[in-house]
Amino acid sequence: MPRQATATAQTAPTTPDNKGDGKKPKRPKRTGWRRIIPTWRMVLGTFLIGTLLLIGLFFLGYSMVKIPPANALAMKQSNVYLYADGSQLARDGDINRENVTLAQISKDAQHAVLAAEDRDFYTESAVDPKAMIRAAWNTATGKGKQSGSTITQQYVKNYYLAQEQTVTRKAKEFFISIKLDREKSKDQILEGYLNTSYFGRNAYGIQAAAQAYYGRDATDLDPARAAYLAALVNAPSEYDVVAHPENKAAAVARWNYVLDGMVKKGWLTETERTGMKFPMPKEQTISTGLSGQRGYIVNAIQDYLTDNDILTKDQLEAGGYRITTTLQKSRQDAFVKAVNDKLISKLDKKNNKVDNYVRAGGASVDPKTGKVVAMYGGIDYVKQYTNGATRGDYQVGSTFKPFVFTSAVQNGSTTQDGQTITPNTYYDGTDQRTVQGWSGGAYAPENEDSKSYGDITVRNATDLSVNSVYAQMAVDVGPAKVKQTAVDLGIPADTKDLQPYPSIALGTATASVLDMAEAYATLANHGKHGTYTMIEKITKDGTDEIKLPGQQTKQAVSREAADTTTSILQSVVQTGTATAAQAAGRPAAGKTGTAEEDTAAWFAGYTPDLATVVSVMGQDPVTAAHKPLYGALGLERINGGGAPTEIWAQYTQTALKGKPVTDFDLQLESGAEIQAPSSKAPTQPGTGGTTDGGTTTTTGGQTDQGRTTGQTDGGTTGDTTDGGTTTGGTTGDTTGGTTGDTTDGGTTTGGTTGDTTGGTTGDTTDGGTTTGGTTGGTTNGTTSGTTAGPQGTSRRQ
Repeated sequence: MPRQATATAQTAPTTPDNKGDGKKPKRPKRTGWRRIIPTWRMVLGTFLIGTLLLIGLFFLGYSMVKIPPANALAMKQSNVYLYADGSQLARDGDINRENVTLAQISKDAQHAVLAAEDRDFYTESAVDPKAMIRAAWNTATGKGKQSGSTITQQYVKNYYLAQEQTVTRKAKEFFISIKLDREKSKDQILEGYLNTSYFGRNAYGIQAAAQAYYGRDATDLDPARAAYLAALVNAPSEYDVVAHPENKAAAVARWNYVLDGMVKKGWLTETERTGMKFPMPKEQTISTGLSGQRGYIVNAIQDYLTDNDILTKDQLEAGGYRITTTLQKSRQDAFVKAVNDKLISKLDKKNNKVDNYVRAGGASVDPKTGKVVAMYGGIDYVKQYTNGATRGDYQVGSTFKPFVFTSAVQNGSTTQDGQTITPNTYYDGTDQRTVQGWSGGAYAPENEDSKSYGDITVRNATDLSVNSVYAQMAVDVGPAKVKQTAVDLGIPADTKDLQPYPSIALGTATASVLDMAEAYATLANHGKHGTYTMIEKITKDGTDEIKLPGQQTKQAVSREAADTTTSILQSVVQTGTATAAQAAGRPAAGKTGTAEEDTAAWFAGYTPDLATVVSVMGQDPVTAAHKPLYGALGLERINGGGAPTEIWAQYTQTALKGKPVTDFDLQLESGAEIQAPSSKAPTQPGTGGTTDGGTTTTTGGQTDQGRTTGQTDGGTTGDTTDGGTTTGGTTGDTTGGTTGDTTDGGTTTGGTTGDTTGGTTGDTTDGGTTTGGTTGGTTNGTTSGTTAGPQGTSRRQ
């Protein structure tokens, strides 16, 4: 019993909270205000779960957000066109941006932007959470919107994303920045940022900004100017002290902030900083797009690039090309001034309807290099869209005649009776004379103003632009050969109406001014032809240089052919229809010309150093139809010896100012004496004036715009005709037949056949001055005839 009592005494009492199961007692429940305070376990758990959730979300976002392609705005660039000296000529495209490499941005400019936007860029991570939180707090508390973004984040926003301030965009910016920082170097990111930032004045990127505010390249920015451009990034429109002078104090304060940051980071010394003056930017140039000559030039260059398979239209549209042209600014300006002085300033569009039709085109080529050094497209690209220098829809008229003669010498051609064609060869210049030796149908071209010249040398026929002579010469050479020579000189083979017919001599082809300048440059270069070029150099995004076609020069025609042509074209300037070209003050050669119905007047000329072609054209401003220029500038007609030659002379004089005067170094074909021989060649079909057994030769007294050239045969004729024989070669004794009385300016009437002894063509007196047989005057330096191929005729000028 005692043992049992002991056991019972050691047993704990049973209570409601102690069932005797050995478990720890439960904590008393929290009551009152203690219920709302989380325990440390709850805090720890929430923190751990939140951390895990954030890590999960980060990795989810990191894996889901990809680096997108660049946005359209960031990729869009303009193409920059430069003169040969590197100065800017034009810029196309809506976005004013020119990407450059970091090496093409001065160190001062790089440091200034870093001092303004992100001084620890090279040492910090891609994102700055503290700055983001601070910016969010400032924005929320009304201290102004702030991005809190690093340069990396700003670059991502500019290059990959849009500009809207949304949570989604900020989240994408965050993740893309982190990824980008792992894939690209800091230098690459900074370069991209500097090329995409907006600086105001429609300038995207620091290169465009440097040009817009200071007219210099980014590589030439000094600390003061660089600091101002860096200040603009913060508030581009507000800090433009030219546009908003009232904000200059704020702009200067920001400028000082940038410079102080450069000093603090050791990028600028205190000495350099002290006394530095605020660099006022230049006045803003109001965007004129492609007005003036710029649009013509840009379009011509783009056509050149695509036609020569250098760049495609899509590539040019994408932009980013820096194109250095061969155009020389001083000569370009001189061309514009010459056209204004000699043509545009003389127009009276209000009182003279025809003056509204006047257009002009011009091109100038360096004969030795083939480089186009100047071009005139029209009065203003935004007013007259079509480029007068490159359009190919106006006949070139008599400026084509020299190619016929060049072809004659090149091919060793002869007249119908076997005489070698030289400047002194005689042809029959009778008006509407049917060409001999052409099997394609009757062709009898009309001379200008229906004038007849009788027997006339090639040199004088060139001076006076005699259609009947050159149509016959084209047949003597062979129209197909003439066409080939023109192509060899530089006229495109597919030029409209460049057909192998006798009419080719009269300039029915519609080559452009630029094409004609190239061909005449070949003559000036002694027959050596180098395909013209308008491009010196092309780079892409500042570094990649685009390969250009090699310049090939070949002897297109013999030197003798080119130089002998030059010799007769010198005569045109000295005594022919282009005497106004003498005002250039240089040895010159050239040819005037007029299109059918006077719709265009031309002068194509050259010195040993410069070949230039000018054309004045008539076009209805509403319908674009070709219009005659009768009455323009208050003149009876516009001719090649007038405004076109005057423009040429003024431009050439200015363009070559300061250059030594050089003469032509000519090697002529055999028999190309400067003076004509003392007697005519025998008269045969194609060379003289045979008309059914009677002879009409009218060689003296031709006039040109009031000038008498006095081409005679030394006072004697002595010609053998098919109707008889000549004995003695004296004048005035006619037996057995007559050649008819020459009246009405050289028209033959009453001619009969018979034996002629000492026959004459008129009463020749005074050493060869012809009376009673004069032809009258060739005026205006233009010619007319019946052309349009082997069949059908139409009047040509």
